[in-house]
Amino acid sequence: MAAKSSKAAKDAAAAAAPYVRRVMSDEELRDNVRVAIDSAREAFARLQSGKGPAKVVLDDKKFKKSVQEAATALKDASDSLRDAPKQRKRGGGLFGKLLLVLIAAGIALAVNEDLRNKVLDALFGKEEEFDYSAPTENGTVDTAATASTPAA
Repeated sequence: MAAKSSKAAKDAAAAAAPYVRRVMSDEELRDNVRVAIDSAREAFARLQSGKGPAKVVLDDKKFKKSVQEAATALKDASDSLRDAPKQRKRGGGLFGKLLLVLIAAGIALAVNEDLRNKVLDALFGKEEEFDYSAPTENGTVDTAATASTPAA
């Protein structure tokens, strides 16, 4: 029997250890618990005054304020205990990976002319190559001038 209770106590202590560490390290959590206890004591004292409990609960503004403060402080403390301190993730997630890919693609396009030409051809179509011949004085294109002329 003693072994069972000893094991149960160890298990309970192990389960409570993260909460105890959290209470010891988190000053805001301790303040919330302290405010909750003080407000609850104050509300209980007002409830124990000479007035009837129904009158205190329904009409006493200080009692209502104390109960509200205790409830708010307990909610904040329980939220703080429930939420473990968030550890920042390493890595940028999807956004960081996408940004890295875009930067790498930009560098590759800036450095490699063949890749740049392929991308431009894919986006705007193949470039047509043509020969340019200058117009003559009368405004027509001289096709004979571009052809080789026999030497006289």
